[in-house]
Amino acid sequence: MLDEGYWESLLRDAEDEHDSWQPKGDLDEALGEWNAAEAGSEARRWSGAPQEDAADWNSAAVLLDSGEPVTITVTGHNRGGLLANYGTVQGFIPASHLLTAPPSMTPMQRMGALASRTGETLTVRIVEIDRERRRLILSERLAQQDGQVDALLASLQPGQLCQGRVTNLCPFGAFVDLGGYEGLIHISELSWGRVGAPDEVVKPGDDVQLLVLEVSPDERKVSLSLKRLRPDPWRGVEQRYHIGQVVEAVITNVVNFGAFARLEEGLEGLVHVSELAEGSFMHPRNVVTEGDRVRARVLLVDGAKRRIALTLRSSEMQARARMEAATAASF
Repeated sequence: MLDEGYWESLLRDAEDEHDSWQPKGDLDEALGEWNAAEAGSEARRWSGAPQEDAADWNSAAVLLDSGEPVTITVTGHNRGGLLANYGTVQGFIPASHLLTAPPSMTPMQRMGALASRTGETLTVRIVEIDRERRRLILSERLAQQDGQVDALLASLQPGQLCQGRVTNLCPFGAFVDLGGYEGLIHISELSWGRVGAPDEVVKPGDDVQLLVLEVSPDERKVSLSLKRLRPDPWRGVEQRYHIGQVVEAVITNVVNFGAFARLEEGLEGLVHVSELAEGSFMHPRNVVTEGDRVRARVLLVDGAKRRIALTLRSSEMQARARMEAATAASF
């Protein structure tokens, strides 16, 4: 019953969710929210404003190669950052590439903070050009901190421990100031356990010790990990758990195909919907909810694939749980 097809069918939704956690830089995430290139060119056509000039694209390419800063004026904003024109070409400054990036706040407050910067004059560096997609990416942070950033990046090596302070949270992770430049802890590197949102693990202002995973001087990116400073709970899991073992667990997440239960910090098993209870029920939430403490029996342990299957269906276990609940109620 517990062959590979079983897991493929049961965990497809969960694995799709994990796939969405694959590392993306702050720039990529911001660009995911930005369709301003097409929208901007469309607005120019309707407003009668001058179209993009090839000479401006060529000039921007020269500045990209040289790294020379340029002065621009902020013309607008969106959820991801600020808009500014370089000649006839509309550019984009991701919020994380501003010297004073908006702190964690509500979406409305964040939009207000960005909107208030319209009309400001900034010194920026061109960091990416994609003429085919009408995309010009600018960075205020890199323009101001080139020497400092180069020195910092040169001092960091994969596998090195470092200290930092959490500066900002976003759906895909947490930014950490390493001393003049921000690195990223991707959400998948915050904890060995399931993390729904970064603020479940860290908050802005937290001082943290981190492990450097990757340093990309050319792309000016530093990837960090918080979880890898702790032992991997899946290591040696087959020595601690075995088929038929009865374990105590806490329900951490209930989905339409079952429920996840935490056995220890960072280690979760899956109770498929068919293993939640005898009889029929409309949804797993009719049987368990987040935070419930349950007694489960181990059906499968696969450390290599980081999988534990559990069942709550044992009539003996259910009878014991009812007896314990009745005893507790009598007191």
